[in-house]
Amino acid sequence: MVALLGGIGLLLAAFGRWNFLGWHGREDQRVLFRPPDDVVLTPAQSSCAWFFFVMALLFALQAILGGATQHYRAEISNFFGFDLARILPFNIARTWHLQLAIFWVSTSFLAAGIFLAPMIAGREPRRQNWLSYGLLSALAIVVFGSLAGEYAGISGWIRQGWSWFGAQGFEYLDLGRFWQILLTVGLLFWVIILFRGLRGRLASEHMGNMPWLFFFSALSIPAFYAVGLLARTNSHFTTSDFWRFWVVHLWVEDFLELFTTIMVAYIFVLLGVVQERVALKVIYLDVLLYSAGGVVGTMHHVYFSGEPSVHMALGAFFSAAEVIPLTFLTLEAWSFLQLGAQQSANSRTPFPHFWAVMFLASVGFWNFLGAGIFGFLINLPIVSYYEIGTALTANHGHAAMMGVYGMLAVGLALFCLRYMVPENRWSDRAAKISFWSLNIGLAWMVFATLFPLGILQLYHSVSVGYFDARSLKFLSNDTNTLLEWLRLPGDALFILGGTLPVLYLAWLGVRRTKPTGDVLGSSEVLFTEVAESKRPNI
Repeated sequence: MVALLGGIGLLLAAFGRWNFLGWHGREDQRVLFRPPDDVVLTPAQSSCAWFFFVMALLFALQAILGGATQHYRAEISNFFGFDLARILPFNIARTWHLQLAIFWVSTSFLAAGIFLAPMIAGREPRRQNWLSYGLLSALAIVVFGSLAGEYAGISGWIRQGWSWFGAQGFEYLDLGRFWQILLTVGLLFWVIILFRGLRGRLASEHMGNMPWLFFFSALSIPAFYAVGLLARTNSHFTTSDFWRFWVVHLWVEDFLELFTTIMVAYIFVLLGVVQERVALKVIYLDVLLYSAGGVVGTMHHVYFSGEPSVHMALGAFFSAAEVIPLTFLTLEAWSFLQLGAQQSANSRTPFPHFWAVMFLASVGFWNFLGAGIFGFLINLPIVSYYEIGTALTANHGHAAMMGVYGMLAVGLALFCLRYMVPENRWSDRAAKISFWSLNIGLAWMVFATLFPLGILQLYHSVSVGYFDARSLKFLSNDTNTLLEWLRLPGDALFILGGTLPVLYLAWLGVRRTKPTGDVLGSSEVLFTEVAESKRPNI
């Protein structure tokens, strides 16, 4: 608690004293944005439209499966009069729901990296788009192959080699080992695509500058996902769970956070609203904060794996400290909004990425609430002892995973699609509906069901017993069943109003992609000039 309060206090004091710690625009300057229709895309950038369309399909499917999984808790043996369990048992629906969350978010990140590379380098190698299409095909094989394997493995259809082609059974690493290796290879192939596109720019830059940081952060994604291969079905639980949490915690909460920060920073540098010097300071500060809290804080996940007492102490301390960079990101998010509003007001052309920036702002909000506050509620050892695996864990997981990486994935998709879809076909209304539906729907499922249900489970666990709090008898009592039904409006809004508009915009990107060119001029492809704004006489 002292680390949490003291760290946040020091951070806010430094942020208030020295403004250079946060995002800020070019004071007294006006950015004239190039209309998206005037920005010529490379062939590889145009190929990203198919990535985002696949992403939107997987997102919609994942949300539908989430609704089905939730309904099993409200109506155990029925689905509005239909025996869904005969076709889609609960454990398969839940496994697919978790796996698709990783797949659709990763698809968006891969596409955004490919899309930004030519803007960073100023050029694109020949036939880069064919490599991009090859990566998408390999990704589709892994996604649908692993989903089919999980269904066959859980159903008992695979007797020999079930851990290789069926389901390993590790949460978030459920997919068979064969598919896990293929996905790792695919991520490495993505890094090769990025290096091929960035090679000329990297040769002329210092290794501490943003192009190299972008490449290094991309390289860390396959490197730390590959660590999950050390979790084996025939090894001791303590060992396998330790390596699994390297993926769940370090891959997600450290290196994806880092890649997120660098991509957002580059987007604003390319748009001309943030100076590269300022972006570099924010990136290096975030690296220190993520590493200090994230690496050591991983140990808070393995309280029950036979770890030494010192690991529990350090894990609790640094997991509390992880809230500090989340607070910083929340301040960044509000700065994002101010930047967009400021540049839109000062420019003769409107700011074309308002809703993409709004999604980035929501990332900061959910980062602090979902990963920070809700995560802190369950990370301390004594609380974790009584609540682990209850609805409070699911509450943290939904608010953090969807609120942070889900919102970011949609925001990146909207940023890129804005340049792919012609102006006369683009719909800000669809982006607006998706933004509010996803955020309100997520807040509804958290505050109407998961959080109150988790509090009831925690109270029952302390007063009666942990086993009883997870029993079917307790979970299906009248009060809990009512809470589960209360989630229905939020889920419906999330699925219909949130995912379908994203799917529509992605479909426009596939159908209405603009003509392509071979070479980009420089980072100034997104804005025409930065001019001094005249101060009024007072």
